[in-house]
Amino acid sequence: MRRDLLLRPASAAAATAALCTLVSAAPVSAAGTGPAGLSAETCWATHYGPQPAGALTASGELFDNNADTAATSLTRSPQLPFGTLVRVTNVANGASLVVRVNDRGTFRQTPQEPKCLDLTDGAFGRLGGSLNPDAGHIVVTQEVLG
Repeated sequence: MRRDLLLRPASAAAATAALCTLVSAAPVSAAGTGPAGLSAETCWATHYGPQPAGALTASGELFDNNADTAATSLTRSPQLPFGTLVRVTNVANGASLVVRVNDRGTFRQTPQEPKCLDLTDGAFGRLGGSLNPDAGHIVVTQEVLG
């Protein structure tokens, strides 16, 4: 095989397919069980994107797209209560931060798209997610701290 072919970056479609395979095959880890009795799990974290000025979260807080906060999916069971702290770690680069749940999302978690959190743009960027061009999601582990 030619050397230049080995160095060419993967296409977006190939990268997405590889990511889907990684996420769907990733086991739920029992390590890091938090005080709430929930273990660390691998899933996709998305981000809000642009929000109108003065938007409120489901908890009634003024939305801050730079804060370390997140929405949890309405289809998640059990629901994470407002105020729950969650350690989120980017699987690709090891970047980690603690976010506070203050909103609910309408996004669905499915085996093909295992979405767990919708992060603010600031938190998404601090974890290494790309907003420009928009990567859409990052593979993370989430650990409920309480």
